[in-house]
Amino acid sequence: MAKLTTKARKALPTSAFAGPGRTYPVEDKAHAANAKARATQAVNAGRMSPAVKSSILTKANKVLGKKG
Repeated sequence: MAKLTTKARKALPTSAFAGPGRTYPVEDKAHAANAKARATQAVNAGRMSPAVKSSILTKANKVLGKKG
């Protein structure tokens, strides 16, 4: 996964993020897979609701070309 610099992150459109408040960037497949893993960890740790996780997974799956 390529490192996403602050400058590059700020240049991304809001649509390139899966989470609320421009969190969980999913501009490529590597970042999308990482977003799915981090969202799962956040729910397991009690830092995120399952509903927010579901939203992140849906957006990440679109980037990954998956239907579910």
